[in-house]
Amino acid sequence: MTLGEFEEIVLLVTASLENEAYGVTITQEIEQQTGRSVGFNTVHTTLQRLEEKGFISSKMGGATAERGGRRKRYFTITPLGTRAVRDVKEIREKLWEAVPSKVLRWSKS
Repeated sequence: MTLGEFEEIVLLVTASLENEAYGVTITQEIEQQTGRSVGFNTVHTTLQRLEEKGFISSKMGGATAERGGRRKRYFTITPLGTRAVRDVKEIREKLWEAVPSKVLRWSKS
């Protein structure tokens, strides 16, 4: 299975947040790390899709007072998800290495 760009970002952020990865923290971290404004619904839909693909799993946490007694759904990366991001990283590294260094030089104009 392949990963889309946003799926890759959500998966990497989920992995980086470890035990604190739930919808709101994932959304906030994506915005902080990428400078992109993303909707919670977009993140939620992507999390569902990643779970259906087997790249992440989820479990419900305990009820919290700040959420009016509602529980949070926490997400963790699965071994399949880890393999998927490693494969993407390897491909991207090969592509970057194939670009001649003169192409990537910054010119002052």
